Amino acid sequence: SLMEKDEVALGKIRGELIGLVFQDPMTRMNPLMTVGNHLIDTLNAHRREKSYEWKVRRSYELLARVGIQTDRFNSYPHEFSGGMRQRLAIALALALDPPLIIADEPTTSLDVSIANQVMGELSGLCDDFGTALLLITHDLALASKWCHRISILEEGKIVEESSTLRILNEPQSITGKKLVLAANKREGESKGRRTLHTSKIVLEVTNLRCWHALPDWPWKTNWLKSVDQINFQLFEGETLGIVGASGCGKSTLCRALIGLLPIRGGEVRFNGRNLLDLPGPLLRKELQSLQMVFQDPLACLNPNMTIGQAISDPLLIHGLCNKSQAKEKTRELLSQVGLNPPEIFQNRYPKELSGGQLQRVAIARALSLNPKVLICDESISMLDVEIQVEILALLGSLQRQLGLAILFITHDLLIANGFCNRLLVMDQGRIIEEGSSEEIFNTPQSAITKKLILACPKLCSVS
Repeated sequence: SLMEKDEVALGKIRGELIGLVFQDPMTRMNPLMTVGNHLIDTLNAHRREKSYEWKVRRSYELLARVGIQTDRFNSYPHEFSGGMRQRLAIALALALDPPLIIADEPTTSLDVSIANQVMGELSGLCDDFGTALLLITHDLALASKWCHRISILEEGKIVEESSTLRILNEPQSITGKKLVLAANKREGESKGRRTLHTSKIVLEVTNLRCWHALPDWPWKTNWLKSVDQINFQLFEGETLGIVGASGCGKSTLCRALIGLLPIRGGEVRFNGRNLLDLPGPLLRKELQSLQMVFQDPLACLNPNMTIGQAISDPLLIHGLCNKSQAKEKTRELLSQVGLNPPEIFQNRYPKELSGGQLQRVAIARALSLNPKVLICDESISMLDVEIQVEILALLGSLQRQLGLAILFITHDLLIANGFCNRLLVMDQGRIIEEGSSEEIFNTPQSAITKKLILACPKLCSVS
């Protein structure tokens, strides 16, 4: 029994007998250790008899297995995208070929293509070595493709357990029926939106470049071209989707647009003004109109601040109102995003809210400065399918009410097709294909786009 083991015995079991893949990989990684050293450290703990050269070769093999180029061996976790960090976490779980792998939302941050590859790797390990896989996921389509049996949990209890096909075709519990209905609804609504007829350009990006120098190249500069010669226009009231594999540069592009990452060249024009030419005070004022909703709302909210304080903080920082006015504005925003009554939610802390409620808070905070452009970076990928549908409906409603232009970054082409007017497909820092959602989804031209569409998770039920 594991309950009877001491810490030393449990330390040997973890990793060697049970591999763990956590939902948020950044919380389990040491920011002072390189990617390669994370793998070496795991191998040192359990394979002390092996040579250092063997451990390096094994590390390269593991990186390649999860789709990470070996020249990133000496990079640090913060230099990876969320999806690449998740791949590293999976590589660490696979390092010792354990007989059991517990994967808690292992593909949340991954694009559908890499998710398919990684789940294939995990499934292949089960087949080749008799490894058992316990998959914890909110994605019913993912579970239907890779799992033999499914258990449905609600409030800490299993409310239904059966074969995958029976769960999908004849769900017995109320929760099971709601999950299957929401998954079918999401697939049924992915028919694309009509072309937006407007000519006013809100945001225009020209030849944008974000390059980063890779470590351990003392004799020359080896540039990682995360964003390389990007060009696009975003129109008023439009939803422009940016899709691509994890590590293709989507999140780097977002962070560069709002000033969180340095730009090495190009132009970012907002309402006709190049933001890169503006002095600090004017740039700060203009950037109020570009706000971002991040992937993990819990990670971007201060755990020591109440929800009301988190939303009113931007208003006070920018001196847009006094404290009493900020409180009133906060209550209006909470109500606007569906958190009622706002008087209750404003006094709660982030840990007291569900994932869907936290994402609504993140949206409310982004709206506090009355932006013209909302940048959503994988903002629904960590939510279950039912809540995804709710948040997408909320974003669509807010867009119509406020006239927002939305830059919607996602790795899920199925969602992008149903929510976006136009799509840009990125690969290795460049745009390789663009067009209306229907054109991209129905008649893809590039091999990358075709691969992403084929890998889109769908319910694998049998009539």
